[in-house]
Amino acid sequence: MNRFRSALSVTALALAIGLAGCATAPTTTGTSITGSTSSSSSSGNSATSGTAQAAVSLDTLAADTHYDADDLTWDAAAEVAVTLADGASSVAPGSTSDAVTIDGDTVTISAAGTYRLSGSLSDGQVVVAAGEEDVVRIILDGAEISSSTGSPFVVQSANEAIVYLADGTSNALSDAATYADTAEDAPNAALYSQADLTIAGTGSLTVEGNFNDGISSKDGLVLAAGNVTVDAMDDGIVGKDYAVLLDGAYQVTAGDDGFKSDNEEDEGRGWVLINGGTLNVSAVDDGIKAFNTLTIAAGATTVEESEEGLEAQHIVVTGGTANITANDDGVNASGGSSTATTGGGMGGGEMAVGDYTVEISGGSLTINSQGDGLDSNGNASISGGTVVVNGPTNSGNGALDVNGELTVTGGTVAAAGSAGMVVTPGTSSTQSGVQVTLGSTVPAGTVVQIADSAGTVVGAFVTTKATASLVFSSAAITEGEEYTVYTGGTATVSAGIGEGSLDGADQVSTVTAGEYTAEGMGGGGGFGGRR
Repeated sequence: MNRFRSALSVTALALAIGLAGCATAPTTTGTSITGSTSSSSSSGNSATSGTAQAAVSLDTLAADTHYDADDLTWDAAAEVAVTLADGASSVAPGSTSDAVTIDGDTVTISAAGTYRLSGSLSDGQVVVAAGEEDVVRIILDGAEISSSTGSPFVVQSANEAIVYLADGTSNALSDAATYADTAEDAPNAALYSQADLTIAGTGSLTVEGNFNDGISSKDGLVLAAGNVTVDAMDDGIVGKDYAVLLDGAYQVTAGDDGFKSDNEEDEGRGWVLINGGTLNVSAVDDGIKAFNTLTIAAGATTVEESEEGLEAQHIVVTGGTANITANDDGVNASGGSSTATTGGGMGGGEMAVGDYTVEISGGSLTINSQGDGLDSNGNASISGGTVVVNGPTNSGNGALDVNGELTVTGGTVAAAGSAGMVVTPGTSSTQSGVQVTLGSTVPAGTVVQIADSAGTVVGAFVTTKATASLVFSSAAITEGEEYTVYTGGTATVSAGIGEGSLDGADQVSTVTAGEYTAEGMGGGGGFGGRR
């Protein structure tokens, strides 16, 4: 079976290293980017700056994407300064360039170089129409561009286009609600590129996608820095071959998907990597989506609103912090290649176990879902990090739903929800755990505690919604040992789990580690518990 994984999402992540010392210092001007940290001091940059992360090295990124840190440095003396003004745009004296032509309120750039744009166009357009080998760097230095007929910023051709947000500046792009050209290959985003696109710099950018998408690259997309806000009628930010977040603060509001890569045709393409910075998404459909592999390696990711939070054929979490809220599934490994075998467990019938995976080896993943919490149409594995699932209240979905086997070999897992469709760790798991059925549903804010035979609390969980069951696994649980379950008492928690005290708690039941019952009928055929 083809797993359609890119070299980055498999080999590179296996070799991922910390990024201290990876950056190249700027020679004249620009910003040095290190993936999960940045040399800039802008408050809009990564909330995790200075913190060790399990991020992918820049050398690896350079090999698997168009990204090159050297592109973010340049000779300031060679800049071409362009002032934007309605009916009066001009190239500054002393920086005249044959590569800049002005036709009414359309400014066209036709060659490699660095161009600094300032001023505003209330109904105009900037067009990059350079050679296929050209790297075009456009510095937005207090630039505001709107269009009443289409996209205000279009990269028609180049090897790579870099949109650099000058330090301390505010910039804005706003497109038309109705486009004059709606052909299939016509621009359809406020910031649209047919070439590889990089966004960098420490300034801010507001993008209003009134017609369709906010930011769209029909090739690769790397978000290297910036304080960027996107509000789009359809998708927020899209990279076709790949979409990578290295650093910066990105706030996305989308009428469809929030942040995604959608190449369904080329093997090894269509992947998303969050490698640092902060990303906040509110989406009507999927929060973050990849056709191939979606990887969270560092940074702070929040999906505030979505139908499905994270969706891809393969979902990998190796570091960083991710908080996911979804009306349906929180994490959903589905789509993509559908080559399948037959599998499944008790109660759910024969279900296909496809070429889909969820792999969590580090970081912190917190899910709040109305549908399934962590859902894989294939297998799932947890070997490190912290996974907290605040799952559904209805019995038609489960906090965990795995068509194949859920393998737990490390980390901490707390999956709470209804009692009707419970999935538990499978026989390949080497770390034990307990399945807690509370007997009756407890309300939000209830402290659930697990204590060993000596009365020591080994796990404390605070519910965020009505809860009837809890699957808990950690290194503190010993296979075959008996544990007592309590509700009440007090707890000090982060993301719902932490340390507790049994003072004032009520005993509910006793459970034996590793003895998962058959009451949970395997949401979609994935029970997989040791019986």
